[in-house]
Amino acid sequence: MTEEGKEAVPVVSGTVKWFDNAKGFGFIISDEGGPDILLHANVLRNFGQGSVADHARISVVVQQTERGIQAQEILSIDLPDPEEMEEIPGMTIDIPEGTPFVAARVKWFDKAKGFGFANVFGHPEDVFVHIEVLRRFGLADLQPGEAVVLRVVDGPRGQMAGEVRPWDYVQED
Repeated sequence: MTEEGKEAVPVVSGTVKWFDNAKGFGFIISDEGGPDILLHANVLRNFGQGSVADHARISVVVQQTERGIQAQEILSIDLPDPEEMEEIPGMTIDIPEGTPFVAARVKWFDKAKGFGFANVFGHPEDVFVHIEVLRRFGLADLQPGEAVVLRVVDGPRGQMAGEVRPWDYVQED
């Protein structure tokens, strides 16, 4: 017990082993070793994200349950190490300096196909979103109707997302 009469809260840092939005859960590998830690979609949503990329660094408050260790609260998520990510030719997009973030809503996204489309508020054109771009910025999947912020660039076939972030993403200078 701490001086305030509350138990110390166990905080664990580790790496996202995998997360499947369709199943609603995934697992974290602790830096300290031991069994995998369950990461439920509700915990991720409470943090303000609908998904998280494999290999992302994560810090969580955990609790022991009858079924094992589970993440109770997310404290931070850092992007996966680019060295661990597979590079898909043509999907590394140069974003011109000063390109602003714009508010958008996901029209549809098919993780199995590896792409989908979003609509920028106030603009009728669809914006192409590739899964490699999601992964590069710490996301693994998008849901129809999900609000996000994008940096949109002109691609060979029209507008495409060069960067995708959760709705509440705040850029630090």
